[in-house]
Amino acid sequence: MKDQGGIGARAHRIGGVGRVTGAQQYVADIPVADVLHAKLVTLDCAHARIVSIDKSAAEALPGVHFVMTADDLPKPMPRFGPEYQDRPVMADGETKYHGEAVAAVVADTKDLAEEAVRLVKVEYEVLPAIHSLEAALAPDAVLVQDPAIRRPGPNVDSNILSEYHFGWGDVDAAAKEADIVVEHTYDWPSQTQFAIEPHGFIAAPDDDGIVVWSSIQHPYQLQKTVAKVLGLPMAKVRVFAPDPGGAFGGKQHTKLEPLVAFLALRAGRPVRLILTLEEAFQAVRRTGARIKVRTGIKRDGTLVFQDFENHFLIGCYADTGDRVSAKGSFLSAGPYRTPAVRIVSRSILSHTTPTHPMRGFGIPQVTWARESNLDEAAIAAGVDRLEIRLKNLVKYGEEHVPGDTPADGDWAQTVRKAAAEIKWGTPLPQGQGRGIAIGVKSGPTTGLSYSTVRFLADGSAIVFSGTSDMGQGARTIYAQIVAEELGISLDCVAVVMGDTAVVPYDQQTSASRSSVLMGNAVLNACRDIQRKLRARIAEMEEIADAAITIDRGVMRIADREEPLPVVLARVLGRMGGEVVGNGEARKDAIAEHPLGGTALFFEFNCTAVDVAVDEETGETTVLKQITVGDVGFALNPVQVTGQDEGAAIMGMGQTLMEHLIWGPDGRTRNLGAIDYRIPTSLDLPKELHSFSIENADGPGPYGVKGISEGSLLCTAPAIAAAVRDATGAVIRDLPLSPERVWRALKERT
Repeated sequence: MKDQGGIGARAHRIGGVGRVTGAQQYVADIPVADVLHAKLVTLDCAHARIVSIDKSAAEALPGVHFVMTADDLPKPMPRFGPEYQDRPVMADGETKYHGEAVAAVVADTKDLAEEAVRLVKVEYEVLPAIHSLEAALAPDAVLVQDPAIRRPGPNVDSNILSEYHFGWGDVDAAAKEADIVVEHTYDWPSQTQFAIEPHGFIAAPDDDGIVVWSSIQHPYQLQKTVAKVLGLPMAKVRVFAPDPGGAFGGKQHTKLEPLVAFLALRAGRPVRLILTLEEAFQAVRRTGARIKVRTGIKRDGTLVFQDFENHFLIGCYADTGDRVSAKGSFLSAGPYRTPAVRIVSRSILSHTTPTHPMRGFGIPQVTWARESNLDEAAIAAGVDRLEIRLKNLVKYGEEHVPGDTPADGDWAQTVRKAAAEIKWGTPLPQGQGRGIAIGVKSGPTTGLSYSTVRFLADGSAIVFSGTSDMGQGARTIYAQIVAEELGISLDCVAVVMGDTAVVPYDQQTSASRSSVLMGNAVLNACRDIQRKLRARIAEMEEIADAAITIDRGVMRIADREEPLPVVLARVLGRMGGEVVGNGEARKDAIAEHPLGGTALFFEFNCTAVDVAVDEETGETTVLKQITVGDVGFALNPVQVTGQDEGAAIMGMGQTLMEHLIWGPDGRTRNLGAIDYRIPTSLDLPKELHSFSIENADGPGPYGVKGISEGSLLCTAPAIAAAVRDATGAVIRDLPLSPERVWRALKERT
């Protein structure tokens, strides 16, 4: 079927032309009749007590319909969140972070709303703001959250939201057996997802319900949240989720949609709120982390124990930051055979933007620390940095976390491929260095996806899926699966997404799950169609069902073969119609598991780099970057390479330049594209090579595994190791900016 665009083909991305030509409609582009425009009123500080809000001048402006404040919302203030119900629809009495809305203006035009925002007078008292781990954990620290809205527990009167303990074996006893112990602390800064499309929202009354448009990854979770906040049945909340213009985790969960819904219900008309890029920076970010690692090894490099203390600065509301702290830390010890491991992870509240997942879901932070510390242990023991990894790497089918999913790939094959491509062990010129690192991330621990496929009388097909295609190419691979299974060309398949009133339920689009869970649901829907066709032909020809087989779009009866479109025409006859298939894929929760479930699969990556360091300026240039991923099977090799290269470049940017900066008052100082630097074409590696290991050993269709995050997981420790190899300078704080590298060069011993 490759010639028709089936699985394994280098098929062109469905929807790709619209994205590159600008024809695709994002939330900001969608025409909605009679729509009003909203803008937010915010304070130029992080933490403040709201004394009063005078909206009279703004509301007197012709064309301004109203200004909504917390006083106009139900009491008590409705709160929401994916895990903790702690986030208010609007700031209630005080702001918790720089950019939190204290009021919202609704007007005829966006320009008028912006003008009215400037007329809203807010009297407020600036309060001390916590924006660092040290300040949050100080004995006399101001509490970010009122204990009254916290879950009861030992940390309710502190800024520690949650504390997690994972591990196995006796670390203290094992430490006595180690020949070499290396202990250091590693910092990862807060960063922003920086999707090209800023966040956008529309809400409109719909008889006795509401319709919401949002650039969101999880439309069904948004439906549930809006229904709960408004007190409506879920059936009365319809969510349109057009394909987002990038997300990287930052568009997973509900943010301002409940507020826009309240605005629309009060206005009795549709209301649109589109954030600027600067406002989007204030809406989402990745959690920063400080991780202390203690690694014990034998003189030959054999791991004896690993000991982690992880602190994640998650912002003022739990959102998904707490889940990042837990799931990201669970695999702190990595894919290694370690007899004793201790992991303590804490999610810490602060007066900063609530944190959302970002590509890698906490794993890049812990991988940065673990792999850097392992390098330092190898150097202390005089062991090769590649060999220490291969010596301790688990084998296929071997557990690296007792009781959890065992290794689902021949991971040593991946590591050896990266080492061979970077020419590990060969000499480099003066001023150049080489590094290698390994990353592993568990896929979804739970999941539920449904799909419906309609096989139409003319041999074309329509796929219905609740997955969000945010650029990863989900539409394309689902169409490829259908083309493969029904024996039709890719041009004959349409994919429908993004409407909770039309498409069946999908739990979420995250954790690189879409090709596996929804892919299996689409595959099962096609197999349901095949089953129905087989049963009907058996009835028509008066033969046993078992005498008929269907494989990859072809039906076989004894020595006779028929393409499925021909079979379909025979089954439907002159009346026409269609055959409908329904498919489901699920990963059930496990109540006793610390994360609620084991990993469905692992994303495994090995990254190796060569760098050059200018000792006069501290500038680091990536000369060659190799990324090798264990993908199971590449449904679409072009898209696999694109995802892998995109993640690798994103990882390079986060390593060398990206970080949010907060002032002493908690204000974000580098909002927007001018002051927050991401890689451009001038910053790319001189060479970037992406390779896939395909052993068809994944749980998805045809043996696929998720791959969208792998090459970002271990970029930072690989580059930092190469900088050390080139210069001898050890850097344990990111980013590796020219100034930081230059200072490290001056301070090296």
